[in-house]
Amino acid sequence: MFEATTILAYRADDYAVIGGDGQVTFGNAVLKGNATKIRTLYNGQVLAGFAGSTADAFNLFDMFEGFLQSRKGDLLKAVIDFSKAWRKDKVLRRLEAMMIVLNNDHIFILSGTGDVVEPEDGRIAAIGSGGNFAISAARALARHADMDPKALIEESLHIAADLCIYTNHNIKTLELKK
Repeated sequence: MFEATTILAYRADDYAVIGGDGQVTFGNAVLKGNATKIRTLYNGQVLAGFAGSTADAFNLFDMFEGFLQSRKGDLLKAVIDFSKAWRKDKVLRRLEAMMIVLNNDHIFILSGTGDVVEPEDGRIAAIGSGGNFAISAARALARHADMDPKALIEESLHIAADLCIYTNHNIKTLELKK
């Protein structure tokens, strides 16, 4: 059983950022500490992060980017089409995987069961083993600290890494600015 990953995303009015740790774990052993679990899609206009198997991530990223292309970058339409296809695919729907995708206008959590969830606040989303730790820290920092979105993501992921054994301090981020 693979256990790993904390992905955290934050969308402000003119700024979107996603971050993830680098740890990949198998059972009680760390397989890799510097994995990249986030990437840009659709010519750098969409950010995405993945929790689950790395090999599956590349396939899902490519599949999702195809939907973005066919929908000319319309993130809302692409996530709905992608979710339907993911749920219908006999192989993919067995994955216990999740994705976060965002741009400057929307943020969504996608799952293999066909879920498309836009966070209640429309701003902060987290997935993975340390996701609850990271989102708790991000919400507190967003309410009580004056931090730019990238710093907020990085600090929240470091807090999650202090608490979650499946999350490390090898943090990577990607940004979109209007």
